[in-house]
Amino acid sequence: MVRYGREVSAFVVRFQGQVYGYLNECAHVPAELDWLPGEFFDDSKLYLICSIHGALYAPETGRCLGGRCSGKGLKPVMMHEIDGQIFLEQDDNYG
Repeated sequence: MVRYGREVSAFVVRFQGQVYGYLNECAHVPAELDWLPGEFFDDSKLYLICSIHGALYAPETGRCLGGRCSGKGLKPVMMHEIDGQIFLEQDDNYG
């Protein structure tokens, strides 16, 4: 996906039956969150965790719960699910 003229990746997770999408960037620095390809949750499977800083994020809001992000959060990606398929919604910030 392109955001503000640069290529960025995004990810979608399912948490408590709902899907949530975010840009794959830590709120502290633009480093990818996944500690292994496609692995975003901590060991408890309750929080998203930054592979670099260990910052924890709430999967349902993207809000930083602890770490160097100082209350900042993940940037949401607008999407919706139909019959188990995820679709990216148009957003003026992308493209």
